[in-house]
Amino acid sequence: MEKRIYVDNSATTPVSEKALAAMMPYFRENFGNPSAIYRYGQEAKKALEDSRRMAATAIGALNNELYFTSGGSESDNWAIHSIGETKKSKGNHIISSAIEHNAVLRTLEKLQKQGYEVTLLNPDKYGQITAEQLKKAIRDDTIFISIMMANNVVGTVLPIKELCTVAHEHGIVFHTDAVQAVAHLPIKVHELGVDLLSMSAHKFHGPKGVGALYVKLQCKLPPYLTGGGQEKGYRSGTENIPGIVGMASAIGEATEDMPEKIKKITANRDKLIENILKIPGAYLTGDPVNRLPGLASFVFDGIKESVFLVNNLNEAGICASSGSACSASSKEASHVLTALGYDDKIARSALRISLSEYNTEEEIDVIINKMPAIIEELRLGERHSNSSTRNLGNDLFIV
Repeated sequence: MEKRIYVDNSATTPVSEKALAAMMPYFRENFGNPSAIYRYGQEAKKALEDSRRMAATAIGALNNELYFTSGGSESDNWAIHSIGETKKSKGNHIISSAIEHNAVLRTLEKLQKQGYEVTLLNPDKYGQITAEQLKKAIRDDTIFISIMMANNVVGTVLPIKELCTVAHEHGIVFHTDAVQAVAHLPIKVHELGVDLLSMSAHKFHGPKGVGALYVKLQCKLPPYLTGGGQEKGYRSGTENIPGIVGMASAIGEATEDMPEKIKKITANRDKLIENILKIPGAYLTGDPVNRLPGLASFVFDGIKESVFLVNNLNEAGICASSGSACSASSKEASHVLTALGYDDKIARSALRISLSEYNTEEEIDVIINKMPAIIEELRLGERHSNSSTRNLGNDLFIV
């Protein structure tokens, strides 16, 4: 059986062996509830706080600035709802971007129904938002800004430090959805200056269903989930100790020797881009320079729907995607690509290939070798479909 090549790491990643090994004892041996005062509970409590310290250290945060959640979507929701609630007496205007993940966009839509005003900044053709652009959008009643650190569809890395500086010059709280960036880019939150930052473990070889929200010490949030008072009363619910331990192990592993890992992944990504762009009618999307180390994204002339391209790649043993996994079932063109200025027709041909440190150069060679034939086959099929109906005189004949 032919070995399958997995290149959809922006959607999710396999749990690393080290993270899995770290998790296993907390399913059966050290299974205690960390709120309990007896030995089993205190062992779990120690694992919880050791994990908090490890995860916080990986992003340059203080231990008491990190709160565990169920993942990136919850972290985004918590940040946006909470700041909206705490700052409403000062105004009701929120700024974000048109290329955010739906966890941000749908949450903002909900706030709009509650009377908030939202400005979505349009990016340039590469997916960039500038500090000057943000500055012009700020109003006297602006209370909150949320702009992602790296885009999940095209891979563009945004200038968060500069954007955050603008926000703080106007006394505005700044949140970044860093789900695609954490453990893939060097991040030190205090240097960036962000007030809140969202992350999710399954994007960096940790388990699904666990993430975290970084909250700067000076930024006070109301409780998000009420109940037993876990996470210092801000996020109640018995903590997912195996998942949290796995997340901490994974982020520690991912950030160890990070420059070497980035160098390897980037080399594979650049080789892939260089060769796929040799295919006539293939175009790179996103910023050609300021992009995630492992993400390469394309559109293709003559491909009607990306689902056909993804299916044909799957049949060839290559697991890639058209973009965000959360919107994979949607038949609409990616809102990110249309925001970048692509029309619906070309946006529907999108392909995202996202690499991890586990992908080899040999796998990249296989993709490079198979892609031209797959693209040509789909184009031939499309041309045949278009030519199967001919208008002869005043009658339409199917031939």
